[in-house]
Amino acid sequence: MRGTEKIIAHIQADAKAQADAIIEAAAGQCAKINAEYEAKAAAAYEEAHRALAAEGEQRLNGAHRMNEMEGKKAALAMKQKQVGEAFDRAMAAIPELPEGEYEDFLVRLAADAIVSGDEEVIFNQRDRERLGERTVAAINAAKGAHLKLSAQSRDFAGGLILKRGNIEVNATLELLMELARRELAPEVARILFG
Repeated sequence: MRGTEKIIAHIQADAKAQADAIIEAAAGQCAKINAEYEAKAAAAYEEAHRALAAEGEQRLNGAHRMNEMEGKKAALAMKQKQVGEAFDRAMAAIPELPEGEYEDFLVRLAADAIVSGDEEVIFNQRDRERLGERTVAAINAAKGAHLKLSAQSRDFAGGLILKRGNIEVNATLELLMELARRELAPEVARILFG
């Protein structure tokens, strides 16, 4: 039996050697597969990192552009407000001119607005009381017209309205400033903001 034991021991040694070789080959194969997947995982991580970094950069640029646009909008709104205030101050300053200058202004305004020469002249309450009769007389003298001072007054900042029947010619400061604003706002902005 000794021979049988030797054969069995030999078979066992061969089987162990084969098993060890298989285990070693499998371990090598596992290490190779593991290395491949680690490389793929690292590449996927790098790709995801690049994509997220690019998306972050894109969002940051978008936020920067949005902030820039909001800043420009705010600056434009501030400039428009200042231009509007300049026109408002001009409209408030005209009726406060020295009385003679303001009266000359009204005479020129009416002279340009006369259609038939026999209209009624409507002022605001303040101008009607302090300049009404005298200004109408000055307009009539300057244009050879027959204007009459209206018994009514209206609520506007300054200037006048010429009325004949149902037809009115509006020469109020509000309308004049609105027309001037449309035409002169870019020039006023250029002066204010260079």
